[in-house]
Parts: sequence; C-alpha cells; structure tokens
Amino acid sequence: MEIRHVEELAGISKKNIRFYEEQGLLCPGRSENGYRAYSADDVHRLKQIKLLRKLGVPIEQIRQVLLGGSGLDACMLRRIEQIERQKADLMEMRRISEALLHAHAEGTDCLSRQQIDDWLEQIERSEQEGRRFMNVKLADIHRKKTAGAVLGAFIMIVLMGISAAVMLWGNTQEPVPLAVLAWLVGVPALIIICVIVVLAQRVREIKGGEEDEASQY
Repeated sequence: MEIRHVEELAGISKKNIRFYEEQGLLCPGRSENGYRAYSADDVHRLKQIKLLRKLGVPIEQIRQVLLGGSGLDACMLRRIEQIERQKADLMEMRRISEALLHAHAEGTDCLSRQQIDDWLEQIERSEQEGRRFMNVKLADIHRKKTAGAVLGAFIMIVLMGISAAVMLWGNTQEPVPLAVLAWLVGVPALIIICVIVVLAQRVREIKGGEEDEASQY
C-alpha cells in the first residue's frame, strides 16, 4: 500500500514514518518500480511504535524492544521509574508554586529583588537534590521555530498577493483573455493556499515533532 494509506491507518504523519525508517524501526519492501510498498505488518509495527511513543519511551529503547534487544517488561519497568521521577519533579514545582501563591496572597511582593533570589535558591537546591524543572531552552527553540515558519509564510503570501494584484491592475490597463488572466492570478492564489497548508502542518510538527523529541535521547 502507499504511504498515504499508511498515514490514515496508523495515524502517523508521512514525515514521522520516514523518520522511523531512518532510525531502522521500519523496513518496508519495494515494488517492481522501486517505490516503497507498505504491508499490514508495517502498519502494525507503526502502531506498536506509536503506543510506546505515547507512553514516552525513547527511540533507542523502542528499537531494543522491537528488535529483540530487551523485553517489554524491562522497558516498562524503566519507564515507570522515569514517570515516578517526573512525578516527584512536578510535585516539587507544585510545592514552590503554591508557596509563591500563598506568599503573594499575604501581600508579599514575590518577584521583588529581595524575594526573587530566595525563590531561585530554593529551585537550585531542589535541582541539586535531583529535581528537574521546565526546559526553558527547548520551549524557546520551539517558539523561534514557529516564529520563523510564520514569518517565512507571511513574506511568501505578501509577495504572491502583490503579484496577483499587479496582474489584476495590468489587466485594467491592457486587458488579456479571461483564461490567461485566470492563470496569471490563479497561480499566486494556489501558492498562497499551499503555503497556508504547509505552515499549519509545520506548526503541528514543531509543537510535537517526533524529531525534536527523539533528539533528546
């Protein structure tokens, strides 16, 4: 079957399917003309990968499970340990957040020069004890990627809009056949639509892109 059918059946984007192939987790066959030919087993393998990724299992551990390097039980026990650590991290963040809220309710300026160092000291002490707080760097990278994609799309849309407007203005000065005008204006309009569709897809990928997640492991 073609990759678009696999996308529908497995609920995984084409980009991520290609990514899993690059990682050696999926090895589709080839048709006589050299194109990838996916099977029902490939769809099943993708659903296995999707399940484990939904549970936050790293790519390398998924490879070990699917290729026989380690059992599912060991993988799940390791994941449960990670979740317990994350749970402890979240509880510590909640504790400090509640302390901030309580102090503010009592009239304390929690973000003043006098107070801010105390709060940061608490966080740093928790980090030294093994707690992990929000990855600000990763969040900033995602915002930058999103902003770059939006800016690039905006520039292209403006240029295509100007191009279409120029064509329409030129037609008022020197009319051309309707079919030619439709072509001249339709091409920029089609490009604008394509840019919007690609932008929406790119933003979705940035928010939960498999490649971004996998790069952490």
